[in-house]
Amino acid sequence: MNHATATAPRPFAPALPPADRVAALHDCFAAIAATRMAGLPLCNPALAVAVPAMQVWEGEWLGVLVTPWAISLVLLPGPGGRFREIGVGESQEWAFPSGTYEFLGNREEGLGAYQSCSLASPVFEFASQDEADAFARAALAALLEADAGRLAAQGREDREAARLEGRPTPAPAPQPLSRRAFLRGALFGAR
Repeated sequence: MNHATATAPRPFAPALPPADRVAALHDCFAAIAATRMAGLPLCNPALAVAVPAMQVWEGEWLGVLVTPWAISLVLLPGPGGRFREIGVGESQEWAFPSGTYEFLGNREEGLGAYQSCSLASPVFEFASQDEADAFARAALAALLEADAGRLAAQGREDREAARLEGRPTPAPAPQPLSRRAFLRGALFGAR
């Protein structure tokens, strides 16, 4: 009996240096842009594939991917051991300092398993690559902003305590952006 063995795409090896991870992610999506997504009307011709930021987060690789059709957070397996491959389209929640977010399972040949969380799609609101890259870097920074949620909750508690005691209520602290507000551009002044 002849058995054919399917070879799964090789996932990232944790020993790859950051530049190799960025290059692998970029090259995979540049190939997708040139083939599967080429000429589709949902692509912004002002944008190209880019990985403006990537870093180790709790032992896993976390970055932001800009494409002509979307801007997404991307999680790749690293040495931390928390990343688990999930089926394409299945979801997993990840808790970050700014809150808990749902990531979807994905797999691409040459890249292996990864998870993504869409920040913007389509991306016609970005007039230039610089603007899209700046948004992507700001999104990653906001995701990792420590204590934003805790500070907002403490401010609400302080205002309620003052109200109940008949004292003047302090002005509300700036609220952390919800994902919806972030995607609608509140980060850049449009509420």
